[in-house]
Amino acid sequence: MCGRFAVTLPPDAMAQLFAAQPANDLPDVPNYNVCPTMQIATVSSGETGRSLRPMRWGFLPRWYKTPTDGPLLINARSETIAEKPAFRDACRARRCIIPVSGFYEWTKDAEGQRWPWYVTRTDDAPMALAGVWQVWDKKGGEGKGGEDSAPLTTCAIVTTTANAEMAKIHHRMPVILEPSDWALWLGEAGKGAARLMEPLADGAVSAHPVDRAVNSNRASGAQLIAPVTR
Repeated sequence: MCGRFAVTLPPDAMAQLFAAQPANDLPDVPNYNVCPTMQIATVSSGETGRSLRPMRWGFLPRWYKTPTDGPLLINARSETIAEKPAFRDACRARRCIIPVSGFYEWTKDAEGQRWPWYVTRTDDAPMALAGVWQVWDKKGGEGKGGEDSAPLTTCAIVTTTANAEMAKIHHRMPVILEPSDWALWLGEAGKGAARLMEPLADGAVSAHPVDRAVNSNRASGAQLIAPVTR
């Protein structure tokens, strides 16, 4: 799975990289400890082209009556995404890209202690994670308004089986898209995006151990991604 990540690329650089029009309310960067339910920058495509806009990380199905009405869906498994009621419509029509600098994963020792790792591309390029998105609206779900009824644009990261490097740490990893596949994933290049939901090639990512300070979702700062010796 993918439960935390870091973003260091400025919004104007993201917009240029993905040829997207940036929104005015993008989250602040750098953020070395992006956690579920935070607003994150995403790339999506529509009639007017690509947009770089914020979404809440934590997908809300239409039938949720409140944002906490069910499990927090931060990841969507590639093997079942087209069948699960929560994701199947989004998988067909609402796909996005989530730009990150790297993500965290954890291993456990014999005593059950969690040891974090920071994973990046070996070529140091930004990661383009495959995502799906959904607009959740309490009014649409319940047929009435209220102070908590403002629509929320929400998203989840698509995950797949781990490649050789990631398998040493965890059995899952995010789907990481190559630039040549961005248009297909965003629905700009016809059908066939399902074939992209595979692990990145062996050797394309690397990981190093980082300080256990990142175990806290309140931790912040560039030191979180610095390599440590164990």
